[in-house]
Amino acid sequence: MKPQLILNQSLANWITQFPLIQSLTDYAETSWFNPAIKTSPEGLSHVGLNKLDIDEAAARLERFAPLIQVLFPETAASKGIIESPLVPISHMQAYLDKNLKKDLSLNISSKLLLKQDSELPISGSIKARGGIYEVLFHAERLALEAKLLKESDNYAILASAPFKTFFAQHSIAVGSTGNLGLSIGIMSAKLGFKAIVHMSTEARQWKKDKLREQGVTVVEHTSDYSAAVAAGRAEAAQDPNCHFIDDENSTRLFLGYAVAARRLRQQLEAMHIVVDAEHPLFVYLPCGVGGGPGGVAFGLKTEFADHVHCIFAEPTHSPAMFLGVYTGKHDEISVQDFGIDNVTIADGLACGRPSGFVGKAMQYLIDGYYTVSDQHLSQLLYALHQQEGIFIEPSSAASLGGLAHVLSDTSYVERMGLTPERLAQATHIAWATGGSMVPHLDKESYIQQGKVSRTL
Repeated sequence: MKPQLILNQSLANWITQFPLIQSLTDYAETSWFNPAIKTSPEGLSHVGLNKLDIDEAAARLERFAPLIQVLFPETAASKGIIESPLVPISHMQAYLDKNLKKDLSLNISSKLLLKQDSELPISGSIKARGGIYEVLFHAERLALEAKLLKESDNYAILASAPFKTFFAQHSIAVGSTGNLGLSIGIMSAKLGFKAIVHMSTEARQWKKDKLREQGVTVVEHTSDYSAAVAAGRAEAAQDPNCHFIDDENSTRLFLGYAVAARRLRQQLEAMHIVVDAEHPLFVYLPCGVGGGPGGVAFGLKTEFADHVHCIFAEPTHSPAMFLGVYTGKHDEISVQDFGIDNVTIADGLACGRPSGFVGKAMQYLIDGYYTVSDQHLSQLLYALHQQEGIFIEPSSAASLGGLAHVLSDTSYVERMGLTPERLAQATHIAWATGGSMVPHLDKESYIQQGKVSRTL
């Protein structure tokens, strides 16, 4: 029996051309820092979007703030703006210094912060940014076209009965491993849309239950994420009144995520943290299909240009974006093509095929990629809970391993001109993408799992 070919090449040939594939197929923790990244503005020119597009998205979210405040009273303190805390995690930094067996002590004066998108209102994950934004974009467009709304109106009127009756004539559908489905399903149902979420086999039961409690139709699939998205896309295409939110290709999702960067800038300024050539910023972003981290990274690059270094983190069992960018084949290949099973405790990152849009748009702007084993995800989750009293999902914990990869790769550090002085004055942000909505029993299970395997 002949070995299976991948784009007409044997696995052996792939490994000859791209040696790190051997490590990835062995499920070994692996890192790669892309030598082809480009400086601004050249790198940004490949995205096809610009800062004006982010301005427009930010303005739309401001218009919708009065409505959000009405629909979700928990946002009253922020006046309807959906945002998360940025907090120092010095105890966790000390833990990483001691336990990761990498020399972090050289940079002990640098700062490690946690961006708690795990605490975002409404859906408790980073998907509350892009997912909710695209639902609002669609709702606004429909209402404006129907002459029911003007941009000068107070958008709180969209919570009234006539608008709910109007939106009930329309459907919104999405394919998801869980968190994106939560954000889109909850927001769509609240506005009155018929919401349909196609959930892949990785999705947790509590997420399906939560959606059904909100009146969302959940379609369960025994296949993985990509198949669930394809099924949702095909079904939505049969209904002219159904809008399909495409996690693999949506620029609206992407821009919703990108708005996070300007708010992060404000948070850093409030903390008196400088970002410039002498004070670089490193941001570690868990990556599934790529839309969330890609959008955030795009926003960060428009805010901080070459002074910010974005790094994507993936599970060892689902290194889709790593493989796509490393080989230059993007969404032409999947992890399953290489015999990697795409089965991981990090359900939100269990994507076998990366977004072709994000991979191609951001390939010159993301400094590097690394993978984390399920065992280490559990250990990092447990350590953060013990050291800081903060709970996050396993997917979020992927961000906590990035600091060691950066500081231990001397060729990358030298190539980027990151002198010891600059590294000592750097700020590192681990982006926690989800966790606050996890039910108590599931939280306890994750924590216990991490406790059992806590020795790094």
